[in-house]
Amino acid sequence: MADPDVADPDIEVVDVPERHHYEIRVDGKRAGLVTYRRAPGEITFVHTEVDDAYEGHGLGTRLAATVLDEARANGLVVRPVCPFIREFIDEHPDYRDLVAPDFTAP
Repeated sequence: MADPDVADPDIEVVDVPERHHYEIRVDGKRAGLVTYRRAPGEITFVHTEVDDAYEGHGLGTRLAATVLDEARANGLVVRPVCPFIREFIDEHPDYRDLVAPDFTAP
């Protein structure tokens, strides 16, 4: 598999609103997802998973960055209930401003 840190047209992140999740796809196949709940002005990231066959290739990182970038672009505050998203934000302080001021981790 190609290095996911390099732009690769075979890897894409797609919002699937009817299923309340974003999918990361490799060669058109779902390789992982982030489930969410939306409310006016905010998004709660509930769960992130990457299929075992794709573990260790940076897809979770790419997925987290993409969904957080999209939240920013849409002016949404983030409630990172998902431990993976919460850890990603902790490791990338440039996303901390997205976290809802009243959010406390479960």
